[in-house]
Order: sequence, then C-alpha cells, then structure tokens
Amino acid sequence: MSETRTKPDGIEKPQSVDAFKARLLNERHLFTNRMLEAGAWVLDNQRIVALETLTVMALKSKLTPSTFVRLAKAIGFAGFSDMQKLFRAPLHDAYPESLSERISHSHGDEVVHDPADLRAVGQSFCRANAASLAHLSGRLDELPLDAAVDQIMAARTVHLIGMDRSFPVASYFSYALRRAHIQAIQVTGIGSLASDQISVMKSGDLLISISFPPYAQATIDATSIARAAGHKVIAITNSPISPIAEDAVEVLTVDDAELHGFRSLTGVLSLVQTLAIGLAYRCRDRGDLDLDLINA
Repeated sequence: MSETRTKPDGIEKPQSVDAFKARLLNERHLFTNRMLEAGAWVLDNQRIVALETLTVMALKSKLTPSTFVRLAKAIGFAGFSDMQKLFRAPLHDAYPESLSERISHSHGDEVVHDPADLRAVGQSFCRANAASLAHLSGRLDELPLDAAVDQIMAARTVHLIGMDRSFPVASYFSYALRRAHIQAIQVTGIGSLASDQISVMKSGDLLISISFPPYAQATIDATSIARAAGHKVIAITNSPISPIAEDAVEVLTVDDAELHGFRSLTGVLSLVQTLAIGLAYRCRDRGDLDLDLINA
C-alpha cells in the first residue's frame, strides 16, 4: 500500500468525502463524542473546511482546533492540512466574492450580492428555503417516517428535547402530539436540569431528541442518559454521525438553509409536521380523534 495512502500505523486515509463519512459512521466507536461532533460539522461545512484556517473553523463551530486535529489523525490523515486537501479541490472554485455572502443549503449556495439590502436577503433566503424543501421532498422515501410513527404510537409517553435553536421545534412537536391525544412531555431544562427531567422516564417511554450543529450539550447529555437507561431514542438531526444519533432506533436527517449563524427551521418543521399529520391520521383511523378539531 502506498505511503501517500496510508499512515505509518497502517490506517488508510479516506480518498473521498463519501469514504470519510462512511468511516465516521461505520467505525464511530473509535472516535470520541467531540470528534464525532467535529466530523459532522466538517461534513456540513465542507467549503469552510476547504478554504478557511483551523482558527476560523474553531470560532464557527465552537470546537477547539485540537479536536479537528485529533479527528484528522484518528481517521487516518497525517494531520489537519492533509485532511483539508480532501475537501479543498472540488470546492475551491466555489469560494464567494469578498463583498458577497452565501446562504448555504442542499442544492448549492444562494448568493447575496448586497447583504445590506434586506429585501434581497429575504428573497435569497426564501429561494434557499425552497431549495431545502425540495431536497427534503426528494429524500422522504429514504427517511424512516413510518417506522418513526410506529415507535411514537407504541410509546407509553413521548418525551421531546430540543435546546437553543431546536427548542421551538420540540415545543411545536410536543404541542402537536398532545393535540393528537398522544401523551407528550417537553424536556425544557427550565427549573431543573434537562438530565434530571429525563430521569422521570419510565419503561415503555420514548425520547425524541432534536439537535443540529453546534449541538447543545444538554441535549447530548440527556440523550445519553436516556439511552443508558434503556429507553428508545428517535434522533432528528443533520447527519447519522450526529452525537445524538448513536444507537437511536430511528434517525431522521434534514438539511436547512443557513446564513452565517442563522439556520432556517423550514425543513425540520416540515419534517415534524409530516410526522404529526401521519400520527393524527393513525389516531383518527382507530377512532381516537376528530381531525376537524385538532387545531395543530
């Protein structure tokens, strides 16, 4: 095996982004949670990885530079610069003009030529959201929607956690579940630690965990506690490599548009509403619900 492909310890470095992702997913037990978080962030921000410095990446991801270095070495690269080469070539030509901004989303970035023009920003963000929704629509066949609905219907009580930007998603989903006559409790972390609130889960309960980069530590910790206690977890996140996805019974991934630190909720709310509607129809079919009165 050539020296350019293999580290001295015999670990072959990935030769493509797909191989990079596959190693993180298939060998996740070899990486720490922080490394997995860094790996998910790298896959979600490939242009930044290709074109920016470790310092910039650390500021944007809220992870330490050393985490990315450790990830690079653990996955088979000689160091961060070696890993960066994997992402640099295909994205170099896409570097934005200095006076423009880009709204990142699944179908290619939306360029905002004048960030001070709020009308233009709004129009571009709407187009980016539309592209994200189109991407989600095209992936629905790949997502375990029916299996997730089955798990929710079978649960004694559904607990939902989503912190920071994911808080309104968890809040709406818990409301919609209750409107469908499904016992649901939102883990808020208000008044007590989220981990303490998770401790009230009983046999037959289910946790729906919602988190996107930068993943809320409270959500990661609460999900780990629920999993360790033997409770089933459904993860709604951006990647199967997400720290909340480990050992989840179902993982539902969704990509939303993002401008700097502003991440849209359009895609994830559409996904959650899809699940809520599916659950409502299930409840109606068993005679538990009048859809005209659901108001969800």
